[in-house]
Amino acid sequence: MVKEMTYYDVLVIKLNATQEELKKAYRKPALKHHPDKNPNEGEKFKQIFQAYEVLSDAKKKESYDKGGEQAIKESRSGGGFGSPMDIFDMFFGGETSALSHNVICNNCESQGGKLHQMGLGMVQQIQSLFMECQGHGEWISPKDRCKTAVEKKILEVHIDKSMKDEQEIKFHGEGDQEPGLEPGDIIIILGQKDHTVFTQQGKDFFMCADIQLVEALCGFQRLITALDNGTIIITSHTGQMIKHGSIKCVLSEGMPIYLRPYKKNCLIIKFEVNFPENGSLSPDELSLLEKKNPT
Repeated sequence: MVKEMTYYDVLVIKLNATQEELKKAYRKPALKHHPDKNPNEGEKFKQIFQAYEVLSDAKKKESYDKGGEQAIKESRSGGGFGSPMDIFDMFFGGETSALSHNVICNNCESQGGKLHQMGLGMVQQIQSLFMECQGHGEWISPKDRCKTAVEKKILEVHIDKSMKDEQEIKFHGEGDQEPGLEPGDIIIILGQKDHTVFTQQGKDFFMCADIQLVEALCGFQRLITALDNGTIIITSHTGQMIKHGSIKCVLSEGMPIYLRPYKKNCLIIKFEVNFPENGSLSPDELSLLEKKNPT
């Protein structure tokens, strides 16, 4: 009898795998079976995504451990499966950074070149600075000097969705190497750039929307381009008067939840009503107001 493959088998991990081990197990097969690289591997890619989504969510994992895939299908405890590409972008939407650091040279064993011992046996002790070695007791000819003790390396920094300003990404053991010492770490500190429209307030996005007085009284429809280039439609119907400074909360259009980018927090919109500069509505605006609010 053929044993049914579980999500743990798909990612080749143990039942008690940590989140870090889970992420590591997802990266390689997801990249290998991505449809852009292997067009015939779409189902395999989807299976890898579903395995990660379930096992990375504590509630879904608990349901799966108790009742398998059928329990997930029946409960849909997290609202079903998200987009495989959102997960993929979370892992592989990174940046590369070039840096130079000191490494232990295999050719000279970190001595800087071939060593030549200075001769001894002088009859008269004379205190003087030997120009070749500058008093260090060793001399390295320019032709023997090692040129490979500094290495340039490319680090790939993965910026997961919903990472925070000043959050640290650590590369263990990638720092400068010194003889007899363990190499240190390289720590990347993220800096969040300001956006012209959106700001972050806690876990939510915030923005201000300017509307005209006639729009506040008669209703309107506004299209907003989200950070992922999607379109958010904001609608105010006739009779729903918008006051200056009023707030509207749009669900699932805010900051993605860390390690669960297919789920988002809220977008908070503050409306700022622009009153006519001359203190009166134009004939067209009055006509629209009368049409929307007949006496």
